[in-house]
Amino acid sequence: MASRYDPNPFDEEEVNPFSDAAARGKTSGQSNFGGGAFYTTNPGIVPPVTNSRLSPLPPEPADFYNPTATIDIPLDSMKDLKKKEKELQAKEAELRRREQEVKRKEEAAARAGIVLEEKNWPPFFPLIHHDIANEIPIHLQRLQYVAFTTLLGMTLCLTWNIIAVTAAWIRGYSVTIWLLSIIYFIAGVPGAYVLWYRPLYRAFRKDSALNFGWFFLFYLLHIGFCVFAAVAPPVVFKGKSLAGILPAVDLVGKHVLVGIFYFIGFGLFCLESVLSVWVMQQVYMYFRGSGKAAAMRQEAARGAMRAAF
Repeated sequence: MASRYDPNPFDEEEVNPFSDAAARGKTSGQSNFGGGAFYTTNPGIVPPVTNSRLSPLPPEPADFYNPTATIDIPLDSMKDLKKKEKELQAKEAELRRREQEVKRKEEAAARAGIVLEEKNWPPFFPLIHHDIANEIPIHLQRLQYVAFTTLLGMTLCLTWNIIAVTAAWIRGYSVTIWLLSIIYFIAGVPGAYVLWYRPLYRAFRKDSALNFGWFFLFYLLHIGFCVFAAVAPPVVFKGKSLAGILPAVDLVGKHVLVGIFYFIGFGLFCLESVLSVWVMQQVYMYFRGSGKAAAMRQEAARGAMRAAF
């Protein structure tokens, strides 16, 4: 047995390669060399090799590279396509029929002298037909725009009147004046459009003397109402239902803010009155200068004769 401290560590042990391996292991002892992952202590046994081949790709169809090969489409898909095609053809025929019907009605209305007016104002929620630039003669467009301004001014006056009367109602006045201000707005704005603005619009567009007559009649009433509202005499509920000068003077000493609201309403009604008087003057000058007065008298005479017979 070798000593613990070998005097010559580089002295190799003589090994007989032809001797028995078991005896050689006994004489030389167990080797400490691991050998790595591919080293085996038993050279006679070979580890089994695992199957590392990749799975084969699926076979390609026979006509994969044939551009002229036919593709089979299910019969159900063909039936659905034919059904949708028939539905589209039916809808197209219906639209064509409706288009022809609308065109026929437009032609009939044009032959009868009826003008179909498409609602286009205001743009965000069309309520009326209004197209001054395309329907009113150029020399009358400025006057028509000013008349339209008086219509919008009337809407503003009545809206502010509701605000002022609401402030007075909050300060303890009767609810009746607030209800009257609502009635003024509901009746005043549509009434102004139907009774005097639309007749003037049609008078300028068609050069109709009868429409001029309707405009003069109701526009005088409009001017009278604006003057009455600007003064607001104590006739109906002491005048508090209209934002005029008399209730403004009465309220400013009691409730300053309410009085200021009424003074603003008085200013709006005054401005509306002045602008309306100017429109009336200009329309009347055009009416007299264009000879529409004689035409209106003739139309009135013919209407009276028809009524008599």
